[in-house]
Amino acid sequence: QVQLAESGGGLVQAGGSLRLSCAASGGTFSSYAMGWFRQAPGKEREFVATVNWSGDRRFYADSVKGRFTISRDNPKNTVYLQMNSLKPEDTAVYYCAARLTRVTVVLSVTDVNYWGRGTQVTVSS
Repeated sequence: QVQLAESGGGLVQAGGSLRLSCAASGGTFSSYAMGWFRQAPGKEREFVATVNWSGDRRFYADSVKGRFTISRDNPKNTVYLQMNSLKPEDTAVYYCAARLTRVTVVLSVTDVNYWGRGTQVTVSS
């Protein structure tokens, strides 16, 4: 059983930056592909970014490409999401996700084995 704990959310003005962290415990972190998803009020949870177990393959949603960067530190059991040039439409609860695989990544909510509880990101205009 893997536990995921997000941190780093908050309130920021448009154009600003935030870095989210997700600390994992209870499993072998390097056995998991990791991802970030987000859910805005009244909307479905959507994919944001993912990284494979070793950190050398990364994929992004079109809406965040060029602004967000996902990375991981396996010795620290942590995955990060650096968010730059934030927009009001980035406002959502951001969730960390883990998928037990070394073959692929995590692109869909149906791929996820474990979820964190989420951290709120609010971008003011």
